[in-house]
Amino acid sequence: MSETVVIIGAGHAGVQAAASLREDGFAGAVMLLDAQTHKPYQRPPLSKAFMKGEAAAESLVLRGDDFYPQKDIGLRLGARVVAIDRASRAVMLAGGERVAYDHLILATGARPRPFAAPGVELDGVMTLRTLDDASALKARLATASQVAVVGAGFIGLEFAAVAAAFGHRAVVVDIADRVMGRAVSPVMSEAFAAKHRALGSSLLMGASVAEFAGEDGRLTGLRLRDGRFFASDLALVGVGVLPEDALAREAGLAVENGVVVDDHLRASDPAISAIGDSAFFPNPFGAGRIRLESVQNAVDQARCVARRIAGRPEPYRATPWFWSDQADYKLQTAGLPIGVEDYVTRGDVASGRFSSFGLKDGRVVVVESINRPADHMAARRFLAGAPLTREQAMDEAYDLKAHAIRSPRP
Repeated sequence: MSETVVIIGAGHAGVQAAASLREDGFAGAVMLLDAQTHKPYQRPPLSKAFMKGEAAAESLVLRGDDFYPQKDIGLRLGARVVAIDRASRAVMLAGGERVAYDHLILATGARPRPFAAPGVELDGVMTLRTLDDASALKARLATASQVAVVGAGFIGLEFAAVAAAFGHRAVVVDIADRVMGRAVSPVMSEAFAAKHRALGSSLLMGASVAEFAGEDGRLTGLRLRDGRFFASDLALVGVGVLPEDALAREAGLAVENGVVVDDHLRASDPAISAIGDSAFFPNPFGAGRIRLESVQNAVDQARCVARRIAGRPEPYRATPWFWSDQADYKLQTAGLPIGVEDYVTRGDVASGRFSSFGLKDGRVVVVESINRPADHMAARRFLAGAPLTREQAMDEAYDLKAHAIRSPRP
């Protein structure tokens, strides 16, 4: 009897899971459900190329229209799943329809973290997660007079760089003491802070928003807790995301900062897997469980689950990597900055072409690069096989590419 795999969520993780099932020879039915009505699309360009007008919505589509019928994948858009019936192995849609599964893959992603401040509901206070969000924000940016950003993480700074390209001198507010502070090294934070200041942005670090001020329901500015006021008719709030794990929680699955899964990405019910932004999985590089928000993680986890369902199980051990484009600075990171004790750099920090190597127990565990793609590509390989020593990282003449080629695969 043929099995059925149902996938909830048609983002990077869900679409890759469906594609990989077919690539790995799974012959059963594959059903891909998503509440959005747009064709499955890429998210990273929303805050960069799409916002700048360099990429149209049509160019963001993950797969062509003929891909799904050719691969016999049932793509259903506008299909909102409201409950999981684990006992009968079925999901319930908003219209009352039941869709049966033999295996369920949760690729539900994440949602913007709510920001609790008076006036957050004012017209002009916006978030960025979906194509609809990006389209609305892009339209408002074209007519805005003064732009503010709450949150100096990747999304906030990417948007600030786009705003600068359109002639805006954005005000960026963050309670942390440095930009992208949870994700990058101090030297990398300082390099990006200097870049954004050079673009004309004001970085108000260690500051917090007391309220969004408005008139007639429209945003007029931000008031900080120290009393300062900054006029603004457009404010992007980018203070992180939360996993979309309500379906899993309501179904009685183990949930903690996302859907708890094992090293094969199985949830507490073995008939259910979770992948991508909503999965809380064992970190193969130590330090307990983690949840990662990156395209690489979504795609690699999708491939891992597909292989298991197709009969070739293996634990998830992919080396994490991600990127961020801000003006002419391209940040590429491989590895995780967990437990890092020290950093050493290569290249010229002042020129905006350098790499930062994070060390733990004398070994490199994370490599961050600005405009040095060769360092990044080497790191993605050697971190999985034979990380550098401190001495090798500090030696500008040491050949990273050759080291990567010699590194054994895990």
